[in-house]
Amino acid sequence: MTVRPSYILFITDQQRFDNLGCNGHPVLKTPNIDAIAAEGVNYRNFYVSSPVCMPNRASLVTCRMPSSHGVRSLGVPLSHNNVTFVDLLRAAGYDTALIGKSHLQTVTNWPVKLDPPVERDGYATPPPELAEAVRSDLNSAPYSYEQDSFYQTEKPAVPKPFYGFDEYISVLRHGFNTGGDHELHLRQVAPDVLKLRSRENQHPHDYSCPQAIRTKVPEEHYSTSYIADQACEWLESRRGNPKPFFLMVSFPDPHHPFTPPGKYWDMYRPEDMPAPSGYGADDWDPPEYVRIAERDRTADPSLGQRSGYSVAVSEREALEARALTCGMIAMVDEAVGKVRSAADQAGVADRTVQIFTSDHGDHLGDHRLLFKGAEQYDTLTHVPFIWADPNGACGEETGELAQTHDIGTTILEHARVEPAIGMQGEIMAVAGGEGRDAVHIQYETQRTQEAFGVRPRVHTVIRGRWRLSMYLGKCQNELFDLENDPGEMMNLWGDPAHAGVRADMIELLAEMEIAVADRVPLPTAEG
Repeated sequence: MTVRPSYILFITDQQRFDNLGCNGHPVLKTPNIDAIAAEGVNYRNFYVSSPVCMPNRASLVTCRMPSSHGVRSLGVPLSHNNVTFVDLLRAAGYDTALIGKSHLQTVTNWPVKLDPPVERDGYATPPPELAEAVRSDLNSAPYSYEQDSFYQTEKPAVPKPFYGFDEYISVLRHGFNTGGDHELHLRQVAPDVLKLRSRENQHPHDYSCPQAIRTKVPEEHYSTSYIADQACEWLESRRGNPKPFFLMVSFPDPHHPFTPPGKYWDMYRPEDMPAPSGYGADDWDPPEYVRIAERDRTADPSLGQRSGYSVAVSEREALEARALTCGMIAMVDEAVGKVRSAADQAGVADRTVQIFTSDHGDHLGDHRLLFKGAEQYDTLTHVPFIWADPNGACGEETGELAQTHDIGTTILEHARVEPAIGMQGEIMAVAGGEGRDAVHIQYETQRTQEAFGVRPRVHTVIRGRWRLSMYLGKCQNELFDLENDPGEMMNLWGDPAHAGVRADMIELLAEMEIAVADRVPLPTAEG
């Protein structure tokens, strides 16, 4: 009988590559995550498949690009018709569990923002069931399991398996405003805590950063602690169980709002943070979308309190966001250490691969922006990835290119489980693969971003020293030399001296778009 390894995948939300001690942050201390790197391989060039939550998380579990799995934008649930790598592990005999944030379904009831068909005199308007080019059931009950309304029902329980997970303990959102099983837990054990979660009921503070909220929720009842506790309990239940497992421990932090509880609020000072780029008078000519973002924030200073997309911020606001983010990551790091200790105490650590990554980054003031959006800067697309195999390399760093939809493919290869036809991830070297020559990133949104004047659709390729991004419908395409301009301050798209590089990268983008064109379902007959 083949003995297969187990896996713990730690994933955070909105944590850029450089926000770890082992990745060079000059102030932030992350000893427990650094320990995973010391025991394994730390990837220096790992990128997302899409720089926002839902599309990239769908790419993680399906091993496919957004244009193939269908979650092209926030607000599109992942169809259950997709096969996940977790499904395949489960079919091969693995016990599977997801504790924390999934975001494979829509966690809000916000309406779709695409324009309805124009009604013209004399033309028949399609009925709702024919209004879209593809019929779907994505508004039906099986796609409501991550909405608040589902958890208001008596004894709610998500039907299993949930995208391949036999166990799903949910935390739906960020900061103090969580939902799902975490909220059900608080109702039972600490109902008074629910009254502490509002912006209006926070501790006083002098931070001006958008969405900086000094929550009164105690550390022990914050979502990070809840997720760690639940993961530890699940691992303890493995004691003496010889079956392999896949456990995904998914923290909603350090995504905004910036709400580190208790001691973590004061753990880091804005004055000690590395300075963000783009605030010097002579060091940068901002692109149009940054100028528009600055204009809009000047006209409406409260914009940042409401927005989930990129907003312009002052240098002081950026430093505050950085300090609070470090506090949130420090709390996550302690939670990771707690889960690692639980794995050791349960007697499973010596046969378990531990993996750490994030779903996308945050500008955190670089290029004068905060949060995330259509921009394809390194701060959004470049994230941590660490792989620690008890039987593999130890304390190594690699410059190998890889991205999110490679994770599941690599785990399957390492576990000796065949992938499904149509999965698009590449096998990383840690599982015996050859890695990538280039990475390919897709972004789309259903909501108009004023800085672009459109609903942006942006596709990117990165190879060697070059990053090329094309924005559909806008003349804001980008070409950056990452070797000579790592901060991406000088757009070379229109530079005649780089016309040849631009042409080569456009050709590469076309090739990669063709390569990920969906090839399933297969033909029903030979032809």
